[in-house]
Amino acid sequence: MREAAFVKQNKDKWLKFESLLKNNTHISPDELSASYVEITDHLSYANTFYRGSNTAKYLNDLASQAHRKIYKNKKESKNKFILFYTKEFPLFFYQYQKQLLFSFIVFALFAIIGAYSAANDDSFVRAVLGDAYVNSTLNNIENNDPMAVYKQASETDMFLGITINNIRVGLMAFTFGVLAGLGTLVVIMQNAIMLGSFQYFFYDKGLLWASARTIWIHGTIEISVIIIAACAGLVVGRSILFPKTYSRLQSFVTGIKDGLKIVISTVPFFIIAGFLEGFVTRHTEMPDILAILIITLSLILILWYYVVLPHRLHKKFVDGK
Repeated sequence: MREAAFVKQNKDKWLKFESLLKNNTHISPDELSASYVEITDHLSYANTFYRGSNTAKYLNDLASQAHRKIYKNKKESKNKFILFYTKEFPLFFYQYQKQLLFSFIVFALFAIIGAYSAANDDSFVRAVLGDAYVNSTLNNIENNDPMAVYKQASETDMFLGITINNIRVGLMAFTFGVLAGLGTLVVIMQNAIMLGSFQYFFYDKGLLWASARTIWIHGTIEISVIIIAACAGLVVGRSILFPKTYSRLQSFVTGIKDGLKIVISTVPFFIIAGFLEGFVTRHTEMPDILAILIITLSLILILWYYVVLPHRLHKKFVDGK
């Protein structure tokens, strides 16, 4: 939506609310709160699509006035954290859906390449996963417990170790974006090839379903947020390569800030993935229906938060619905 159309659509609401604040008109707490929430939603939209404009500055001032009136003699609201995850970030992330799609396509392509390479070169899996891991897994297969690797450490140790490692990979995918996005692509390539060769290894042993229904209990969220963290790196890379009307430095700073927001959004999901891998994946005896349910719900959660919700919030502002 063009800025002029956005202003025209909402101008009357803003002026009415501004008048109520300036004249100290008595309105019910519910009405004041509802108007404040709407103004902050509009401010988030303006900061996303009209950054630095007079509209964004006006809404910021109006929101500040409303905040002072609502929270006068009160402590700072504890809902800021919740508002970031439920409204501010999803609305902001709408503009980066193309980068997310590109990140997913690149990951899927290299995963296929990894599987194809493993199918055509017997030594490829060992080169990617390491002799120690392959030999250990072969022993587990002989002992009729191919997924025993997820049971070797205690639940808490595994949860903490996996979560920290996953966050590290996500930060690498983001920070390597400073290499014009090429570093991020390398991180995507490494993880995707590893996944593709890993899954082919079990397919070759006749254990594709046994491995998939176990691995994807945590892998659905884990792999998804690595792709999303890579999206953050691509945002940084794009800001360097395509600064548009900004100076390259201004564009780079904006890219870093936007990419960091995306990475921050992934932290709770990395924690969820670590919890699932540490406490749930190890239960390989669970019924298939339960594993499928966890995988399905995980996929729905990711798609809802990073794809559906951003489009819904954007549509709310564009169509006024």
